[in-house]
Amino acid sequence: MSTTEQRVAIVTGAARGIGAATAVRLAAEGRAVAVLDLDEAACADTVEKITKAGGRAIAVGADVSDSEQVAAAVAKVVEELGAPTILVNNAGVLRDNLLFKMSDSDWDTVVNVHLRGAFVMARACQKHMVDAGFGRIVNLSSSSALGNRGQANYSAVKAGLQGFTKTLAIELGKFGVTANAVAPGFIATDMTAATAARVGMGFEDFKAAAATQIPVQRVGEVEDVANAIAFFTGDAAGFVSGQVMYVAGGPLN
Repeated sequence: MSTTEQRVAIVTGAARGIGAATAVRLAAEGRAVAVLDLDEAACADTVEKITKAGGRAIAVGADVSDSEQVAAAVAKVVEELGAPTILVNNAGVLRDNLLFKMSDSDWDTVVNVHLRGAFVMARACQKHMVDAGFGRIVNLSSSSALGNRGQANYSAVKAGLQGFTKTLAIELGKFGVTANAVAPGFIATDMTAATAARVGMGFEDFKAAAATQIPVQRVGEVEDVANAIAFFTGDAAGFVSGQVMYVAGGPLN
């Protein structure tokens, strides 16, 4: 594949937050971007932002945990943009609760979207990467992979994604495909706003309290994460694979 040919990226969970910022950033890097989310209509704002800036983007609706929907989504991307050689597995949900209160559904929903979703998407896209002799897979982990009260489900899948990433790096490296993970710390998103509401704090107070525990003395923004993802997806990162980059404003214990 010529390096002058426009590469095609799929970003899951890209209707808002980190996913939307990543889609916009990759488009600015010259990628054609498939903005994928559960609700295709919800992707319109991200697509419009990219196209207004002169980029190419389409909205794609799919449940990433459903193999048939993912196959159809990838086929649509191939038809409308070209074969995807960049995949960012960002789709995610929260179902926080303490272990004794956590339901089977709380557990299964988080596992299915984060872990099964990343697996199904990577499996569907890897053939296109192998055929091209080039591929970049970036999985969104989290600082919660180190353990976090009330997030047994979320912590488990985010740790699992790190092992998944390292295994993909081993299996796919000989085909020119790299796999890396980005693990954000506290990032100001709708998800963290929901967490603030759940614990009964105003979001600004919640962010201010979090910032006091971060060495750089501020919380992260979605663009901070998008910047790290953009690095991993570029040609210059071809010798970086199987790594986990914590984007957390400082070292984590």
